[in-house]
Amino acid sequence: GPGGPGGAGPAGARAGRWPRRRIVKWTVFGVLIAVMVTAVSTWFWADSKLNHENVLADYPGRPAAGKGTNWLIVGSDSREGLSESQMDTMHTGHDVEGKRSDSMMILHIGDHGNTLMSIPRDSWVPIPEYKASSGKTVKATASKINSAFATGNGRLLVQTVELNTGIHIDHYAEIGFAGFAGIVDSVGGVQMHIDQDIKDKDSGLDLKAGDQTLNGTQALAFVRQRHQMADQDLGRMRNQQKFLGALAHQAASPGTVLNPFTFYPLVDSALGTLIVDDDCGLTDLGSLFLAMKDVNGGGGKTLTIPIGNADYRTKTGESAVLWDTNKSKQVFDAFKNDTAVPDFK
Repeated sequence: GPGGPGGAGPAGARAGRWPRRRIVKWTVFGVLIAVMVTAVSTWFWADSKLNHENVLADYPGRPAAGKGTNWLIVGSDSREGLSESQMDTMHTGHDVEGKRSDSMMILHIGDHGNTLMSIPRDSWVPIPEYKASSGKTVKATASKINSAFATGNGRLLVQTVELNTGIHIDHYAEIGFAGFAGIVDSVGGVQMHIDQDIKDKDSGLDLKAGDQTLNGTQALAFVRQRHQMADQDLGRMRNQQKFLGALAHQAASPGTVLNPFTFYPLVDSALGTLIVDDDCGLTDLGSLFLAMKDVNGGGGKTLTIPIGNADYRTKTGESAVLWDTNKSKQVFDAFKNDTAVPDFK
């Protein structure tokens, strides 16, 4: 009969299985298309949030591009995006116009490992001649390196760094107070080991020694405070390097990247307040984060430009920092040639 061994039953069953297979196949295909569309739309959304500035313009005497990739990373004290109450909570002050560089680092990504080098903001260096936004030409002078950023923004800072180090800057990234705190909060805080109790009235920081998870406000205070350290600014730079590596490690972790509830707020906080050079894209920023994560994980190196005099007195009597000419040149040459950075013990 039809339902017996020689009937139409098996053929009907086979015919019934093919539509189900097609349904599964087309369902999987549809899911893949949806994932691809979401990924592409997220990419374009994220890319559209980048703030580009022409800070890497060529000029006479600019150092030639070397091997590897060099980033100039700048933390500014811009209050843009902060409310009055946030300024109070973060102890940033209210009466600061414009923006100044609060930290400067060069990150070298190369074949001999990644190296993060801090530049003391009080470094006494030649500042090149530049044309102000008013069109007036400002003559070259000698001053603290952070004055280049305060008067001529990112472009003059890049030029000043390049001319004093001989290192060609390939990419530029700058973030203000609000963006920095927002990134930390968007990843749920950053875990740090605090070596000793910290209570600093200027930054408002109050932390106990041991393992701590810092929120955005605490993190901002941590990378800014310096008065409890014997070497003040130099100690602060070590804290900045340590924290940025930990932040990159947290931001690049699967728990952050694969979780839409942390990934989208992270992208919104980071890219909405980040200023980058005209040629910088999301792929470049991804390389930056991975390199910072590598440095934090022990696969790279951190240092400060070798100091010759940490309390140089200028003609006006203010204290500044002078680099060690011989040692700093060895470090700069290693960055330019993508060779191993020397250790000075």
